[in-house]
Amino acid sequence: MPVTPWVAEYVWVSGKNTYHDLRSKYKTMTNVAIENATLEDFPVWNFDGSSTNQHRGNNTEIIIKPVAVYPHPFLENAKVALSECFYPDGTPEKGNTRNKAAEVFAKYKDDVPMFGLEQEYFIYKNGKPYMWPEGGFPIGQGDYYCGNGSQVCGRELALEHYQACLVMGLKISGVNAEVAPSQWEFQVGPCIGIEEGDHMIMARWVFQRIAEKYGLEINYDPKPIKGDWNGSGCHMNFSTKAMREEGGIKAIKAACENLKKTFLDDVKFYGGDNNERMTGAHETSKLSEFTYGVGTRHTSCRIGNDVNAAGKGYFEDRRPASNIDPYLATTRLFTSSMGYTADAPDVAQLERQTWWAELEREAGVLKQ
Repeated sequence: MPVTPWVAEYVWVSGKNTYHDLRSKYKTMTNVAIENATLEDFPVWNFDGSSTNQHRGNNTEIIIKPVAVYPHPFLENAKVALSECFYPDGTPEKGNTRNKAAEVFAKYKDDVPMFGLEQEYFIYKNGKPYMWPEGGFPIGQGDYYCGNGSQVCGRELALEHYQACLVMGLKISGVNAEVAPSQWEFQVGPCIGIEEGDHMIMARWVFQRIAEKYGLEINYDPKPIKGDWNGSGCHMNFSTKAMREEGGIKAIKAACENLKKTFLDDVKFYGGDNNERMTGAHETSKLSEFTYGVGTRHTSCRIGNDVNAAGKGYFEDRRPASNIDPYLATTRLFTSSMGYTADAPDVAQLERQTWWAELEREAGVLKQ
């Protein structure tokens, strides 16, 4: 019997970043009924890399290979295929950070690394936070965090995003208003290994589409509003199988001790311009030192009071910025906390930022 045509939307990260530079295009599928479609039924496809500044040389084709499939949150009779980018010779495109992350998580799969990411963001319209007074500022922080009432901005958008993610089957575990007006947070997880990055990328894509509909922007800058306003982070909650078992608090503290040894390189994987946010104020620690404690929110990492009492569970790394690449950040936290070998920033092809030198001077690594 002939198959009823349906739509596959291929989504990929196009290299500039993992929050705004998310591209997609559509394919009519007739090779299998939509209700029977699996990942293997989605063909490898391609696009013109010269139009996205991803190509190298005269061969402008970029290959896209589906790696995960989800129900479509906006179209009927459709699915979404998250895809990786490759050059024609089969090597991963330089912005394809997922490929290496998948290798790392597969290598150490017996550790069963589990993540939960807390994605903060601002809703923007016409270059300023959504619903802020024209040419001025709202009343100061205090009444917005988890608030209800006329002072809260953007709830309808945050909840529309929440519902769309649930329709997709993404592991979005909650939403709340944040400390500044028009600032919100959604949480993705718990997820095992590579799934955390995949679900975060798709949740960001969902928001791109909703913002497109309303003429808005989702702002992931770590410190978009200067002065006495909170920045935006992406705290990472993390555990391994050993940490979740009886007596796991020992493994948690050992992980934090390992992070003391690598923190100067670790923070370079935790988002751009993070120095503007991580100043020691507004519930942050300083990037130039590593600290951890029980129930603390001014330290690099926090062990919850409930975890400490239970003697097992997880810990929270509070340093990552809102604009992290979730593949780079989760693999870096995992490998560093476990004492595994990890790529240095130059090997990972991170773009060097001017504040790195100042960070190293503050930590006493570079001379004045």
